[in-house]
Formats: sequence, C-alpha cells, structure tokens
Amino acid sequence: MNENYSQEQNRRLLSFKEVQQRTGLSRSTIYRQVKRGEFPRPRSISLRKVGFLEKELSDWMATRNYAL
Repeated sequence: MNENYSQEQNRRLLSFKEVQQRTGLSRSTIYRQVKRGEFPRPRSISLRKVGFLEKELSDWMATRNYAL
C-alpha cells in the first residue's frame, strides 16, 4: 500500500492554491523562486493553469524542514 501511495505521489499534480496552502508562500514569491531555480518548476495543465508535482514539492519542503 505504501508503494501505491508513492507511485501516486510521483504523478499527482497540485494546484497553485494547494501549493500556496502547503508552503505559506505567495504567488509572486513562488514564481520568483522558480525563476532562480530555487523552487520546483510548474507543469502546464492548460493555457492558463499550471500544476506542481506533489513529489517534487514534498522533496523541496523536506530540504527546508517544512512540517510535512
């Protein structure tokens, strides 16, 4: 069961709103850090919507001692 969750986490896309809630960062701060290469890159979902891979965000948060 743990393996299935891990596989799902590798593919699951989080909305921008979910990322903001998990990190406490503003939209402009996230994009600033993406530009500097300090935050996981968003994936394009549609013309005006992006998502972030949950695994990449979790890994990023773990390196910064965020409460998971």
